[in-house]
Amino acid sequence: MTLVTVYRTLSIADAQLVRSRLEASDLHPSVLHEIASVSLDGYSQAAGGICVQVPDGEAVAARELIESKDDLIP
Repeated sequence: MTLVTVYRTLSIADAQLVRSRLEASDLHPSVLHEIASVSLDGYSQAAGGICVQVPDGEAVAARELIESKDDLIP
């Protein structure tokens, strides 16, 4: 299974909000670089941010949900 990055941010809270919304929509997201960004100052920026990834077959649906950000907050 290939994972595709569908969202990047420097905020752990933002990444977790997106992950939570994707999970609520029956997708299978994971968050990459989250722990390292807390452990090492500046790591998340140097690594290109905290990434939210989904399986490649779910990428289109995930991006559509993310682009409709108004729906992320109830």
